Amino acid sequence: MTEGSNQTAFSATLAGGGASDVSRGVAIEAPVAIEFNGLGYAVMMATPAYLEDFAYGFALSERLIEGAVDILDVDMHDTGSGTILRVQLVEARAGLVVERVRHRVSESSCGLCGIENLEQALRPLPKVAGRTPDPQAVFAALGALGEHQPLSHATGAVHGAALCGADGTIRLVREDVGRHNAFDKLNGAMLRAGLGWDGGFALLTARCSYELVEKAALAGCPALVTISAPTSLALERAEAAGLVLLTLARPDSYLVVA
Repeated sequence: MTEGSNQTAFSATLAGGGASDVSRGVAIEAPVAIEFNGLGYAVMMATPAYLEDFAYGFALSERLIEGAVDILDVDMHDTGSGTILRVQLVEARAGLVVERVRHRVSESSCGLCGIENLEQALRPLPKVAGRTPDPQAVFAALGALGEHQPLSHATGAVHGAALCGADGTIRLVREDVGRHNAFDKLNGAMLRAGLGWDGGFALLTARCSYELVEKAALAGCPALVTISAPTSLALERAEAAGLVLLTLARPDSYLVVA
């Protein structure tokens, strides 16, 4: 059984009439509570796999850390009904938690829930050294991505986020029921392993929302490739950050904002 899924029995109804019993993988979606320095911060619905990567990536997306050295420890506690991630930040970052701490339940790590101030919601993003990928590298990555998505193959119900090399080689992939969570897991895995973009790009099996653009910018990603179309705010935020954005990526084409 693939990590992050379980087997469930179904009754399949056939178009020509009749039915048959089948068993297939179902993606696990469960509560993950995140604490920073003993303070409850968020409860996310996520796939309970690669959760330490998720903790690092989520902290980066929330602007609580700047690098892996800002996290001292991640303790995972299975409660039976979900998982608690207890993250210990270095003392220099603890004040940020106190400023932003809030209890919130969300389906995705959008970084916006609970923020009352509109200016704070659209805080300036760091400038990235945007770099346009070679078209053949993009098409190579699109063609190879499916081979690196075991949970998607098992369930057909998760998103993937991939670190792609400059030549389109898939270097690392993380999956989750939430597109935001998948990207957080990828960014967290890169932080923990000390991996950089090295002239490569990120490839996401998701629509291009502004939250994903922000996660890319905060991770220093030079180019973001998404399977689906962008929103207006995603385009605006990408331009402001200097992030190269390629959308509606298909095996034979993709869009670049003119």
